[in-house]
Amino acid sequence: MNVPVAPDRWILLGHTPSMLRHRAGFTSSLRAHGDVVRIFLGPLETYFLTNPELVNRVLVTEGTSFSKGIVFDRFRPFMGNGLVMSEGAFHLRQRRLVQPAFHRTRLAGYAGTMVRATAELTGTWRAGEVRRFDTDMQRLAITVVGETLFSTELGRRAIAEARRSIPVVLKEGMIRALSPRFLEHVPIVPANRRFDRAVERLRGIVREVITAWRATGEDHGDLLSMLMLARDEDTGEAMTDSQVYDEVITLLTAGSETSAVALAWFFHELARNPAVERRARAEVDRVLAGRAATFADVAKLEYLRRIVDEVLRMYPIWILMRRALKDVELGGVRLPAGTEVMFSPYSLHFDPRFHEDPERFDPDRWLPERAARIPRGAYVPFGAGGRQCIGKAFAHTEITLVAATILAGWDVVPVPGVPVRTTVTSAAYPTRMPMTVTPRRAR
Repeated sequence: MNVPVAPDRWILLGHTPSMLRHRAGFTSSLRAHGDVVRIFLGPLETYFLTNPELVNRVLVTEGTSFSKGIVFDRFRPFMGNGLVMSEGAFHLRQRRLVQPAFHRTRLAGYAGTMVRATAELTGTWRAGEVRRFDTDMQRLAITVVGETLFSTELGRRAIAEARRSIPVVLKEGMIRALSPRFLEHVPIVPANRRFDRAVERLRGIVREVITAWRATGEDHGDLLSMLMLARDEDTGEAMTDSQVYDEVITLLTAGSETSAVALAWFFHELARNPAVERRARAEVDRVLAGRAATFADVAKLEYLRRIVDEVLRMYPIWILMRRALKDVELGGVRLPAGTEVMFSPYSLHFDPRFHEDPERFDPDRWLPERAARIPRGAYVPFGAGGRQCIGKAFAHTEITLVAATILAGWDVVPVPGVPVRTTVTSAAYPTRMPMTVTPRRAR
């Protein structure tokens, strides 16, 4: 089968300039060329999937035939071989060791941290103050995952460094991942310098925290202690310091980006949709009745849950990749082992073939009877199958509880005349999001 090549291919650089200039516009345009389209990252040929049935096969039904793709290879020198990056038997071992940290009983404990950290943030707000709301939510998300990881004084320094460095790593990392390898270590490229400095700062403080823990071996009741004390049920072996480092970095980065982006857009969309905001606030007032939110409230906040699902549809990760481990057939195309396969959750989530009126913010599209009509593979904010993000329930819980806590106490209103645009890097970030915050009791 002759597979079409996407337009706008550059000499030597392939489609990378077009992808980085137009991001979601480029990947969404590929559906017009078929279910499988060839694109080139520099000289590297990849196959882009626009059909959710094929995406579901790659992620779920034939997931064992694929490993992580080149984007993950390019992040591995920074993130190491943690859950997001690792493969095969080692990945399964690490997932078993880390999985207890995301058990329902543990989530109930994290819920207290989520609500407290939110209350501490809003405690710094002043009536009528204009806040960089996107920055607030990013700092909050890093604080939440950081405080579940670290409970010592040195750990607090690590959290402060994470707030400084992780946004840089997430922003510049995708540019590096999609660029030809010969640009990766060119020091005159500003993005390379910013990325490398942020990585070194974060690497230094996290290793310092692990070394300090190892010196005492004391269980502080935090997630780091849980990782250090975990033992393989078959061999009794613990993780090495290097393996713990990889998992900590993975949790700090992957564990903060989705929540930070979703929370910023959550309040932006509520401001643009007053009827949705009224329903959300009424539900929060009814369920919380003036008290602080708890983990038990998450299940009761059904409309808030649908808002979260809709925010995750509209503002997901941009690109995911896989690599064929053996010869496979997708959409009538025979792909040899080693072929790089790419798809875009962002573009799938806005495909009008699978999502009715996709540009409209509609939480009720996630009512059970409507959600059942969305095909598998068309909604993948956390991936799917055996490699689905281990922190999915953590993120849902965090977004719901933070949103409920803010809604219960504050009005958050956009600044008139300041447009908020989407800039797609690794995920769909807002360019800037100034919001005026006012306590509800002052109304």
